[in-house]
Amino acid sequence: MTFFKSFIARLGQILALYGGWGLLGISFLDSSFVPLPGLNDLVLIHLSAQNPARAAFYAIASTLGSVAGSYVMYFLARGGAKLLAKRLASPVVQRARAWLERNDFASLLVASLLPPPSPYKFFLLAAGALRINALRFGTALLVGRGLRFAAAAYLGARYGLQAEAYLKGNIVWVSLLVAFLVIVWTMIYRKLSTRAVPNPSNQVPGA
Repeated sequence: MTFFKSFIARLGQILALYGGWGLLGISFLDSSFVPLPGLNDLVLIHLSAQNPARAAFYAIASTLGSVAGSYVMYFLARGGAKLLAKRLASPVVQRARAWLERNDFASLLVASLLPPPSPYKFFLLAAGALRINALRFGTALLVGRGLRFAAAAYLGARYGLQAEAYLKGNIVWVSLLVAFLVIVWTMIYRKLSTRAVPNPSNQVPGA
């Protein structure tokens, strides 16, 4: 286990030397098989602080790598769902599936905004196992990861290496606040949408 952790740390250090392409690799690995919690954000801030003109490129590379890595987990779970067909047919799982299908975009968006050690990969596996629409899956992650990494890149470009200390001390609270706002917005939007749908029982026959 110690060797594995040391290998992962060394791998992250090597990838960090390759700028935006290294960020793409780090975010891909972190969202798929190899856990590199928090490394992407720190490297993103560091590179953006050194070269503010390329901050947008670094944010885009991080986002695309993370979404690509997430799709690996999604399709693995989706393919493995056939082996768990009986368990997925249980009432509890079906209720979870119904809830996730109704709130798939918001759930994945919130999960993609939260920092480690949030159960991000759990949502990826659940979305794949429950066969959530692949396009909505990717769109939600693209928005969520894009916002998160864009914010980190901006902090690095605007405040330099001081942003790294700020991130370490405040990312949890900032991410939770953003996630809370997303949840509230989703609930309000759903309620307004429900009210906007006309009730057939209130319509006059033949009108």
